[in-house]
Amino acid sequence: MGLFERYLTLWVALGIGAGVGLGLVMPGVFQTVAALEVAQVNLVVALLIWVMIYPMMIQIDWHAVKDVGQKPHGLVLTLVVNWLIKPFTMAALGLLFFRYVFADWVAPQLASEYIAGMILLGVAPCTAMVFVWSQLVKGDASYTLVQVSVNDLIMVVAFAPIAALLLGVTNVTVPWETLVLSTVLYVVLPLLAGMATRQILVKQSPGALGHFVARLKPWSVVGLIATVVLLFGFQARTIVDQPFVIALIAVPLILQTYGIFFISWWGAKQLKLPHNIAGPACLIGTSNFFELAVAVAISLFGLNSGAALATVVGVLVEVPVMLSLVTIINAWRPEGA
Repeated sequence: MGLFERYLTLWVALGIGAGVGLGLVMPGVFQTVAALEVAQVNLVVALLIWVMIYPMMIQIDWHAVKDVGQKPHGLVLTLVVNWLIKPFTMAALGLLFFRYVFADWVAPQLASEYIAGMILLGVAPCTAMVFVWSQLVKGDASYTLVQVSVNDLIMVVAFAPIAALLLGVTNVTVPWETLVLSTVLYVVLPLLAGMATRQILVKQSPGALGHFVARLKPWSVVGLIATVVLLFGFQARTIVDQPFVIALIAVPLILQTYGIFFISWWGAKQLKLPHNIAGPACLIGTSNFFELAVAVAISLFGLNSGAALATVVGVLVEVPVMLSLVTIINAWRPEGA
């Protein structure tokens, strides 16, 4: 492991601190960057995520993609956790904490909005960052692509009905612009670029591909740290002004993340999945498609609602917590895997 990978947790911690500090000192700069968005997708963050996932896209072997159907257990695990378990455990935890545990500290109306925001996170499994987490645990790039692609297809038809059921409303609509643009930016374009790059490198020499990917790896980590700085910079004032509320929302979100991970890991062990498939399969269920959740929260409850705040807290919690899960998976990797 290089210097960046070895001390990744430290760099992320420094990125969080830098993001909050810079967001307070230079709020205008971050507001300008935050305004560069289309359909709730920030174009600067999208570019940085593109930088992060491009190296993994280069490693996708299309011959291996065709073979995924011969070993579907990892895909089945992902779909069961994402669509039959995760949304309902998130709703249950939200109700438990904001109707009972935190009831004395939060007004009932705000509590309902926080629960709604958490539910929207739970019904929006991750698309983009999964490729980053998969790369960090040395996951099977081809299998991860199939898992994400199938997940996205199911999201098109399952997101609105499940969200409506759990929210108890009937007017949940899928923000198609956000969903389509995110898929194009985070999956289609980097995949096409990766395929073209791979074809060129393979023709050059047997070792060209591995050498090029190794040179890109530090940039992938730089993209991750820069994304952390931006995300925390965007919300610096909220973090400083409402630390208690953010901490309350973070508690069930963190418990949900670790709980879903361990459920998924147990399932992976029962299915005897190889480590490079088990790792990404568990991480897909634990991370969230935050652009989609934020967009729906704003459309249903308003920009300054508790629901929108809860989805934002989900964004802030995700990177540090997911990195801890990456560390756990790497520590559990069998020798030689």
